[in-house]
Amino acid sequence: MFMKKKEAPVAGSEIAIIDENFLKSKVYTIRGVKVMLDADLAVIYGYSTKDFNRQVKNNIERFPEIFRFQLTMDEIAELSRCKNCTSMQVKGVKGGRVYLPYAFTEQGIYMLMTVLKGELAIKQSIAIMLLFKDMKDYIAAENQQLLGCSNCLQIANLTAQHS
Repeated sequence: MFMKKKEAPVAGSEIAIIDENFLKSKVYTIRGVKVMLDADLAVIYGYSTKDFNRQVKNNIERFPEIFRFQLTMDEIAELSRCKNCTSMQVKGVKGGRVYLPYAFTEQGIYMLMTVLKGELAIKQSIAIMLLFKDMKDYIAAENQQLLGCSNCLQIANLTAQHS
């Protein structure tokens, strides 16, 4: 078929079949937004990067620029300094990517649930959604401690609006 199986670390949980620490290591901040890269998501969902991006392109109307954007060479250079980063070789290098990588925002990752099919895709999507929720809860708790309870309701409302 069109899937090439790649392996990612697996945890013992029934839902989170991929290790939470592995997932956390694949979340980056680019353009001020938490994102995951196409190559990392492809591994998580069990696709080759090429086939993963083909599935997305076949449903491109579901992925506006605020859900998915292509990185620039400067952004790749910045990410390549990160030790956990997927190989960022691009063009002209044997084994390198032909195209610049895509970054998926939280909403773009949620939209993948409507594009990628199968039991693995469902379980991995749930694990990723829980990770993003945990990250938001952690940030809200940290802000609560820093700002005191007087601003907690406002922070909670802002967090809910952007979820």
